[in-house]
Amino acid sequence: MTDIDESTINSIYPGTFDPLTNGHIDLIKRACSIFGHVLVGVATRPDKNTLFSIEERVAMIEEALVNDNRVIVKPFDGLLVEYMKRQGANVIIRGIRVLSDFEYEFQMALMNKRLDPLIETFFLVPDETYTYLSSRLVKEVAFLGGSVRELVPPNVEKRLLEKVKNRR
Repeated sequence: MTDIDESTINSIYPGTFDPLTNGHIDLIKRACSIFGHVLVGVATRPDKNTLFSIEERVAMIEEALVNDNRVIVKPFDGLLVEYMKRQGANVIIRGIRVLSDFEYEFQMALMNKRLDPLIETFFLVPDETYTYLSSRLVKEVAFLGGSVRELVPPNVEKRLLEKVKNRR
């Protein structure tokens, strides 16, 4: 990662990224090709029982994207629209894999628009290779002894396998 003038970033890809998957990487890179630069906002979510700490999730994303100077990774908590105001951003990037994703994301987009009319939500459909992929499924496969090699970046695979080993 390199120095980026953060004032030029208007788009945020928020999520818990627990853990980061190749599907997330696909969306980040494609969002960068559209918006130039993307802030990956790693959400602290006390209501979700995350496997990785916020520091681990941020580090894994930075490690996976170390050579991509179009991306900034930052943790955030609280309401996304408030975070976006603090960052000077007005575009939320969200991935839509299946119809059920759309229903949830559409509701969220409308609520965010209600909270701040200047916010726009930009939906991206992942490459068909990743339409089934979710962090939840990756964790399930790993804990049941399956290979996640094709599903996550190598640094994430290593940390995930360490977590699995320590939980057994």
